[in-house]
Amino acid sequence: MASISSLGIGSGLDLTTLLSNLTTAESQPLVALQSRQTSFVAKLSAYGVVQNSLSTLQTAAKVLADPTLFQASKASVGNASVLSAAPSATSVAGNYAVNVTQLAQSQTLITQGQTTATTAIGSGVVTFDFGTITNGTLDSTSGTYSGASFTADSSRKAVSVTIDSTNNTLQGVRDAINKSGAGVTASIVNDGSGTPYRLVLTSTQTGKASSMRVAVTGDTALQSLLANDPAGTQNLKQTAVAQNAELTVGGIAVTSGSNTVSEAIQGTSLTLLATGSSSVNVQQDSSPVVSAVNALVSAYNGLQSTAASLTNYDKSTQKAAALLGDSSLRTMQSRIRSLLSSPPPGASSSLQTLSAIGISFQKDGTLSVDSTKLNTALSTNPAGVASLFSSAGTSTDGYGKQLSSMIDGFTAVGGTLKAAQDGMNATIKKIDNEYTNMQARVDARVATYKAQFSALDTAVSSMNNTLSYLTTQFDAMNGTSSSSSSSSSSKN
Repeated sequence: MASISSLGIGSGLDLTTLLSNLTTAESQPLVALQSRQTSFVAKLSAYGVVQNSLSTLQTAAKVLADPTLFQASKASVGNASVLSAAPSATSVAGNYAVNVTQLAQSQTLITQGQTTATTAIGSGVVTFDFGTITNGTLDSTSGTYSGASFTADSSRKAVSVTIDSTNNTLQGVRDAINKSGAGVTASIVNDGSGTPYRLVLTSTQTGKASSMRVAVTGDTALQSLLANDPAGTQNLKQTAVAQNAELTVGGIAVTSGSNTVSEAIQGTSLTLLATGSSSVNVQQDSSPVVSAVNALVSAYNGLQSTAASLTNYDKSTQKAAALLGDSSLRTMQSRIRSLLSSPPPGASSSLQTLSAIGISFQKDGTLSVDSTKLNTALSTNPAGVASLFSSAGTSTDGYGKQLSSMIDGFTAVGGTLKAAQDGMNATIKKIDNEYTNMQARVDARVATYKAQFSALDTAVSSMNNTLSYLTTQFDAMNGTSSSSSSSSSSKN
């Protein structure tokens, strides 16, 4: 017997709609499971939002936990054309008089003029070492010393440059020196004379100990061009002497090999720009602390706002937020507020709570900052403010480390937030398994219904076919009987 290709064709019944309705009815438990799963997924997502807010709060707490934050200084100079000043965490406050009498500079040497920069000069090895020139007299016209001594700087290694057929022109020598890392910058100038091309050698470092000695082995021409010993034969002309910076700070003479002078004022770096006098005023800079405190308050209020939105109930829509009534979130909020309401370990006797420096809780649970009170505390008792938030080394004193440690505990294995997240994940996984099993049962029932309906369709179709056949036969028999009766009547 032929199979039924579509439900209802054989029987004439609307079995497709009936099967669809039965499928919907059987799937109702799946809908309930999906609704439960959506609820738990929303809670898990909400915990992620809470974790982000906690992370922001922890970051702000860590900034305040660092004692160097409270050691920040700022410096102002009276004459910015003479010098600039950069303080550090170890700077000592005070007003300092600085007089710069000499800037540090690099030594510069120049060669005799050459007709071209591309003609071969000679081959050999050029060796640079550095040191201090003493006891000599410099002839300003020739740029050479007489009666001088040269003491090599033992902290710097001599560097040799090989000159051969590939680089034995003035240009080639220049390029070879610049590539060598010898501590010398080479360039070529054209002075406009009959032999205009001169090689210029400048030490890359400033200071008296950076004077150059140039030794040459090889061709005589190369030696005549570059060999230069301040205590011996000098073929180069000095146009700039290597010298130290010289200055006084509060009347104390200071020398420096560079124009960046460290520790002439404790913890403060001076950059010398010109000779002249200037004052340098160093004082504590409380602005980083104010910014950090405001960041902590903002992060705490952000957490409160997040919690409020995640536990809200909208009366107009009669919909509850994902964490309405959630005990884990309430526990974390309560513990953080309790910590910030109590004196931290290590706090000074004069400043023991946040309210003492102008940070107070509002009726809505948020924090506010009285900037005037905070600035007053920072100007009158900076050490006390520092002890409220920070501690050095492995100490766990201060709100900063206490709060950071508490948040670490929330997110650690077994912690309040981590346990809640793990519970949500476990529940979601359980629902996934239940859904898979129930879906299989629903599919089996629907398959059974479909098979039964198909069988019904086939049976009804078969009976209809039989009925049609019998009806045709009976009609044929009735037609034959009527024909015979009519024939008999005619013969009579």
